[in-house]
Amino acid sequence: MRIPKAAHTARPWRIHEFTQDFRVEDVWSFRAPDAGPDDFPVMAEALKTAYDTRKDPAAVRFLFAVRWKLGALLGWDTPRAGLGGRVVSLCDRLPRDLARTAIDAAPCTDPFTEVYQLDNEAARELANKTVHTVMHLGWVPTGDGGYTLRMAALVKANGRFGRLYMAAIAPFRYLIVYPALTRRWERAWLDHGRPRRHGGGAAGGDTAGPA
Repeated sequence: MRIPKAAHTARPWRIHEFTQDFRVEDVWSFRAPDAGPDDFPVMAEALKTAYDTRKDPAAVRFLFAVRWKLGALLGWDTPRAGLGGRVVSLCDRLPRDLARTAIDAAPCTDPFTEVYQLDNEAARELANKTVHTVMHLGWVPTGDGGYTLRMAALVKANGRFGRLYMAAIAPFRYLIVYPALTRRWERAWLDHGRPRRHGGGAAGGDTAGPA
């Protein structure tokens, strides 16, 4: 579910300390039934194990196939256009206590690179010729004893080209990509996170899912 950007900016996340030059592009909330205050690391690991775009709807797979094809043809995703090439990694800005947290973190299976992970928040980043983006994850109490996952996309566009690119893909993000991401991430908690929290391993027979 899309929520106001203030839901991210008003919270005392560590990410605010070194991303003043990034713009908050999107903020979304994802349900995590039966989650508790100490379950953010479990959720973070569940998201990593659940990354598999082959299971996405056909429309999402088509959009990403087109994006990666264009990137390959136009050189958007070359090492020179990414982290350590066109832009400096956010890791180089981290205070020492945060820099240490990414060392032992499990590697991402998605295109993002780990920046840091704490008990209630984490950040990953991605850069190419269009943007430098940070995916921030936070663990937030719901007020009824439960917890929910929030994701904020922080973006630094690469000049006018990057801004036009972000504007062009906005309808696809909101109508196709984010709804599919919501289903995948909420299912990740049901299939990988919640069973692990209760010591049951992966869920084989849980057929409940997000509405």
